Amino acid sequence: MATDKSVSWAHAEDFRALDETLLRATDRADQLGCGAVSPGTGAVLQLLASALRATAVVEIGTGAGVSGLWLLRGMAPDGVLTTIDSEAEHQRAAKEAFAEAGVRSTRARTITGRAADVLPRLTDGAYDLVLADADPLDLGEHVPQALRLLRPGGVLAIAHALGGDRVPDPARRDEVTTALREAARLVRDDDRLVPALLPSGDGLLLASLR
Repeated sequence: MATDKSVSWAHAEDFRALDETLLRATDRADQLGCGAVSPGTGAVLQLLASALRATAVVEIGTGAGVSGLWLLRGMAPDGVLTTIDSEAEHQRAAKEAFAEAGVRSTRARTITGRAADVLPRLTDGAYDLVLADADPLDLGEHVPQALRLLRPGGVLAIAHALGGDRVPDPARRDEVTTALREAARLVRDDDRLVPALLPSGDGLLLASLR
């Protein structure tokens, strides 16, 4: 029997309800124009952090703290999220969200700066999960750095990997769509990785380091 995929997608997105803290953080993201991961994507990120028993996670692109909240809720109680963003205003909003959620300040390490400058200073093989949720045009730099940071069995996650449904459309060849396709190809064709592309939210590209 045929099914309406849009209905199924919406049902999956609504499977996890947002609490007041996540709703306020999402509103701040809208006000700042920095976007936020969808509930479906957030739920997958929380599940991954929990399954990995993550104690060390890197987030490239803090935004207003929405994805950070999902990750922190899945991580081990003593886990530390290192979140990087070039906009100090975004990180102030994220800190507000973390404080509202009762997250201890020692569990969220915020670094203001360009990820291309910060990532090389982080320790090789020391992280359970790396989330890339910044400018897609920078993925060519961010993906190799992320893989360097992961421990064996660690997971790379790239949010908004379908680019507003542009990536599957061969007629779309703009710069951002091309960058997303190239990042997906790099991940898919890397023999060190076990990849999967999920339709959650605006697409979530995942890869586990063998």
